[in-house]
Amino acid sequence: MEVKDSNGNVLNDGDSVTLIKDLKVKGSSLTLKRGTVVKKIKLTEDANEVDCRVNGSSIVLRTEFLKKM
Repeated sequence: MEVKDSNGNVLNDGDSVTLIKDLKVKGSSLTLKRGTVVKKIKLTEDANEVDCRVNGSSIVLRTEFLKKM
């Protein structure tokens, strides 16, 4: 299974990505701003989602909002 970012680049475990859109985190008042760098992503079983840590919180992000660095 290939996991791709919003531009079609292949993502791998441990890659660094940036957010291309402001995202509100469900269940919290936290908003992730566009341009935020997310390091050391982990691929999940779903090709459209990656697991990562942002500001000390473990979050699952959709690949359509990510751009590989």
